[in-house]
Amino acid sequence: MKFKTKSIITLLTTILCVTVACSIDLLAQVKVDGGMVQGTKENGLEVFKGIPFAAPPVNELRWKAPQPVVKWDGVKQATKFAPSPYQAGNPPAGKSEDCLYLNVWTPAKSPKEKLPVLVWIYGGGFSFGSTAEPVCTGEHLATKGVVVVSIAYRVGKLGFLAHPELSAENPDKVSGNYGLLDQIAGLKWVKNNIAAFGGDPQKVTIFGESAGGISVSMLCASPLAKGLFQRAISQSGGSFGPTRPTTYPGENMKTLQQAELNGKEFIQKAGVSSIAALRKLKVEELPMEPGMGGAWPIIDGHVIPDNQYQLYKEGRYNDVAVLIGYNSDEGASFSREKTPEEYIANVKQRYGKFADTLLKAYPPGETSVARTARDLMRDAAFGWHTWTWARLQSQTGKSNVYLYYFDQHPDFPKDSPRYGFGSPHGQEIPYVFMTLNKNNPQTTEADIKLSETISSYWTNFAKYGNPNASGLPQWPVFRKGKQELMYLDADPHQALVPDVKSLQVLDAYFKWRFTKEGQVWAK
Repeated sequence: MKFKTKSIITLLTTILCVTVACSIDLLAQVKVDGGMVQGTKENGLEVFKGIPFAAPPVNELRWKAPQPVVKWDGVKQATKFAPSPYQAGNPPAGKSEDCLYLNVWTPAKSPKEKLPVLVWIYGGGFSFGSTAEPVCTGEHLATKGVVVVSIAYRVGKLGFLAHPELSAENPDKVSGNYGLLDQIAGLKWVKNNIAAFGGDPQKVTIFGESAGGISVSMLCASPLAKGLFQRAISQSGGSFGPTRPTTYPGENMKTLQQAELNGKEFIQKAGVSSIAALRKLKVEELPMEPGMGGAWPIIDGHVIPDNQYQLYKEGRYNDVAVLIGYNSDEGASFSREKTPEEYIANVKQRYGKFADTLLKAYPPGETSVARTARDLMRDAAFGWHTWTWARLQSQTGKSNVYLYYFDQHPDFPKDSPRYGFGSPHGQEIPYVFMTLNKNNPQTTEADIKLSETISSYWTNFAKYGNPNASGLPQWPVFRKGKQELMYLDADPHQALVPDVKSLQVLDAYFKWRFTKEGQVWAK
């Protein structure tokens, strides 16, 4: 009797455990392009990780536009992140050339709900990046009534190598923008499949930071992305600068011909003489340069038809509502000058005849490189592009523009080496995703409250094309004449664009660079 009782208890316990596990973990199967997938249930959300949206870009598909997904038999378990794109270092979830996968977090209880969709595009200078970064998980944003998707794209030379042979074999006679084509393929997947997850394919908002934010601006200007999204959010992005053979932050773009020359150098460095031979090398045998590694989208006349400044002046872009902005001390993450003298020399080398006026607008400091000097890096790389985007679209477009300036940071004491520092590059990301480390003693109640406010702005924008709602500080529409934005700090409020007089000096430089004289000088 004792044995039987024990057996019954064991059996009941097993049944209970299985039942609980099923109710927590196993979901109904969802049909997508390629076959059936099954995800997990986590904290009231249905979560699908590692769904393929294109064929693996390997072997003969290396340096080709993404191809249709390879169909599979049975049910694919979409329960863990796929490998990150191949890159230097060790990203989350490992790395592989076979990297074209996406992830979905949905609060929908039925495919009929038609919730707004937020599609995340990671940053990393087009040389790094991963959808598996914990700070960018969609699990918290999705609780605000949106479906969150994160899509991977090829980075580094695997994503952005241009070469005459690659252009010759391409039906459009271009090469180099494979990473952007991956993003477009991911958005096409969203349009075709997101309804099965309770999302509305006609209410898609793309959002990204840094290279992801720059990608957003490029997708807004690309005819290949037309109709794939209805709203766009760019965090420290924008790409409105001119091309330049020797690139600088804010002048990162090259023409197809310039990029093809770099591709020839890459092949030589790899020790081969043709693209066919380069494709036969193992990915580990390819030259992997640290840092940016020369990887960047290019003006190819196809994915990116022209420089965005010209496209926006002429109204040739995807006119959707945009929410765009940058951080107060972006330069703290990128400025490398150690002394005022080094800063002055670098400004003269890059800006030529505009150096003296820019040094007055962004003075170097007396004994150390001042915050005002770092602000030139901030504005040349991010501030001017975002401000210009807002100005041009408000003139030539019909959709609303919402501009922000993020400036939430500790007030460092005077004896601190961080005294006077603002918000560096990327600091806003955990506020957006609500992934602030609440166990960190430096995380304050004001930080948590601001995160709640910012995430509400972002999700409201995805729902309505307008960040505003009852209980939130009113965010004004940007108008060129008023120069108003939302100042995001512990007390979010409307304000004028900071440092606008300095921005106007930098604007004169960029306008000159677009002239024939400025183009010849940069060569």
